[in-house]
Amino acid sequence: MTMKKLTADDPESRSPDLIAENVERLKALFPELVAEGPNGAAVNVDVLKALVGDATVTDADEKYGLNWHGKRRVRELALTPSAGTLRPCPEDSVDWGTTQNLMIEGDNLEVLKLLQKSYAGKVKLIYIDPPYNTGKDFVYPDNFQDSIKNYLELTGQIEGGAKISSNTEGSGRFHTGWLNMMYPRLKLARTLLRTDGFLAVSISDSEVGNLRVALDEIFGDENLVETFFWESIFRPSNMSRRTRKNAEYVILYSRDASGDFELTERLEDPQGDASLTQNNNAPRTLLFPAGSIRVSLPDDTYPRGQYGEIEVMDDVVVVSERNVHDVRITGRFKWSQEYLDQEIEAGVSLAIKSESLIPYYRKTYKQTALRPTKILPNDLIGDVLAANAELRTLFGKELYSYPKPTSLLRFFIRSIGASANDIVMDFFAGSGTTGHAVMAQNADDGANRCYILVQLPEPLDPENRDQKVAAEFCDEHRKPRNIAELTKERLRRAAKKIKDETPMFTGDLGFRVFKLDSSNFRGWEPDRDDLDKTLLKSVEHLMPGRSEADVLYEVLLKRGLDLCVPIETRILGGKEVHAVGGGVLMACLAEKMERGEVEGLAQGIVEWRKALAPAGDTTCVFRDSAFADDVAKTNLAAILEQHGIANVRSL
Repeated sequence: MTMKKLTADDPESRSPDLIAENVERLKALFPELVAEGPNGAAVNVDVLKALVGDATVTDADEKYGLNWHGKRRVRELALTPSAGTLRPCPEDSVDWGTTQNLMIEGDNLEVLKLLQKSYAGKVKLIYIDPPYNTGKDFVYPDNFQDSIKNYLELTGQIEGGAKISSNTEGSGRFHTGWLNMMYPRLKLARTLLRTDGFLAVSISDSEVGNLRVALDEIFGDENLVETFFWESIFRPSNMSRRTRKNAEYVILYSRDASGDFELTERLEDPQGDASLTQNNNAPRTLLFPAGSIRVSLPDDTYPRGQYGEIEVMDDVVVVSERNVHDVRITGRFKWSQEYLDQEIEAGVSLAIKSESLIPYYRKTYKQTALRPTKILPNDLIGDVLAANAELRTLFGKELYSYPKPTSLLRFFIRSIGASANDIVMDFFAGSGTTGHAVMAQNADDGANRCYILVQLPEPLDPENRDQKVAAEFCDEHRKPRNIAELTKERLRRAAKKIKDETPMFTGDLGFRVFKLDSSNFRGWEPDRDDLDKTLLKSVEHLMPGRSEADVLYEVLLKRGLDLCVPIETRILGGKEVHAVGGGVLMACLAEKMERGEVEGLAQGIVEWRKALAPAGDTTCVFRDSAFADDVAKTNLAAILEQHGIANVRSL
C-alpha cells in the first residue's frame, strides 16, 4: 500500500474544474458529441446542431442576446479553477466553535469558485447589491492573468504593478467593464442555488437593461419572477435632470421555474388573542401600512414607547377611538375618511405596522386559532425603516452612502419562504445588511437560517469625502481601514442589539471569519538562476508560515466539506489528530513523525474511527515531509488499510 501524495496541481488540491465536469455531462448524455482533439476534448458542432434540430448555418451569428467585447474571456474565467484558499481567523470571529454563519474577506469571484464543492446546490436565497456603474463607484483589475495576485495587490497585501482603475463614464468600455465584472459572478452564483432557490439583485437605471438580458441568458427568461420597484427615497432631489427619481429595482429570478413555489408575504393576526370565537360582534382590527395613516395626538407627536393608553409593541402601534385625538388617512387607500371614522366609532382598533415593505390592508377577527394569512406581495415595495437610521443606532454615525435597510432583505426572506436551516448569501456584503436581516428575522420567527457574506477588504481613503467618516471610525477603534472591517463590526453590534432586545432568543448570533489567500500548497516555481535552492524548497510542499488550521480548512474546501462542519481534536500516539464531520476526514498535520511513532498513531486513529462510526469511507491526511523516511510512511498506510481505511493522502 502506497500513500498518494497531493500536489498543487492535483485536482484534489484545487477548486472544481467546471469545464471538465461539463465535458463529462455531455459525454454521459451524448457520447457521439465529444471527441478527443489535439488540445483535449473537442465538441463536434455539426453533431450538436443535428441533436437540437438546427439546420441553419448562415444566420448562426444573428441570434437574440447580449454581446460585448470580452464575453468569451469572462465565460472562461468563471470556469477556471481557483488556486487560492480561505484561511480561518478565529480571532475576528464570534462564537467560532458553534456558529453556522460565515463572513469571508476576499475577491468574491475567487471565493465563489472556492465554495463550489462545499455549497453547490445548497443556497436558498442569494441577494446582492452590486456596484451600480455610476462612473466612479467600483474598481476592477485590468489584468486577469493571476486573479489571486491581483486581489493581494488591490488590498495592499503585496506590492506589484497590476493596474487598478475606476470604471469612469469617459471610458469606451463603460458598460463592457461592468458586464465583465458581473457576468462570471452571476454564472457561479447560479450553481450555488438550490433548485428551489432564488437570486435577487438590486440595481439602478444605469444597468438594469443589461442585467435583465444577462440574467435571462444565465437563468433562462422563464425563471424571471418579478422586477420589483423599490421606493428608496421618500423625498427625491429637485436637482434631477429629467425626473425626481424615487425608485431603484430589485430583479428576482428563480433557479428553476418548474418547481412548485409560492411568492407570498405571511402575516399573523396582530391581536395575538385566541380566547374569543369568531363572530360578527367580536372586536376587529384594521391593519394599515406605515405612512398611510397619521395619528395626531394633542401634542402632535408620533407615539414612541407609551403615551397614555397608546402602546407600541413589536413595532405595531395599537390605537382606538378612546385614546386618539384625530386619525387621518394620508395616502391613497381603499377606505374613505368617512368610512374610517365610522369604523373607529364602532369600536374597531387600528394596528399600524411600522416595519412593512408592501402596501396592503387586512380586516381580521379574533379567532380560536391563529392561522397565517398569505398575501401576494406587490411589485412596488417601499423603504419604511431608513437604513441610515439603523446604522446611526448601531454606530452613532452614518458610515455608508446608500445602505440597504434590513426590512428590504427580510421582505425577500419571508416572500420566498426561506426558513428552517436555509442558507442566505450575499457576495457584495457591504455594510452587512443581509447578515443583520437574517439574524433579526430568526429572532422574530424562531427559524435557524444562516448566512454567508463575502466582502472585498477594499481600503478606505480618509481623503475621500465619501469614505472619510468610515476611515476615521476604523482609526478610532484601531481597526484596519477597509470595508470588510466595518461589515464585521456591524454584525457584532447587530447581534448584541438583537440579544438585548430579545433576551429569550437562543439562536445563532455568531459568525466565522475566513480570508482569501494563495494556496497553502506550494506550486512548482523554478528559479533558473538557482535550481539547487528550488529543488531544496520543493521538498516541503506546504507554504511557509501556514498553520495546521490553514491547511486543514483548505483540505475541507477541496474535498467539498462545509466550512462550519464540526471538528474534534484528540492526542493519539503523541500527535494531534483532527476528526472532521464525524470521521469522514481525519487529519494529522504534525511536522515530525518517526518510525517508532507510526504504529501508536495508526492504532489510535483506527480506534477513534470505530467509535465515531462515520456513515461513509474515511480519508486520512498527513503532512508528507513529516515522515522520517518512506518506511514510516508505508507502515502507517499499511496499518490503516488493514483496518478498512484505504484513502490515505499526504500533503
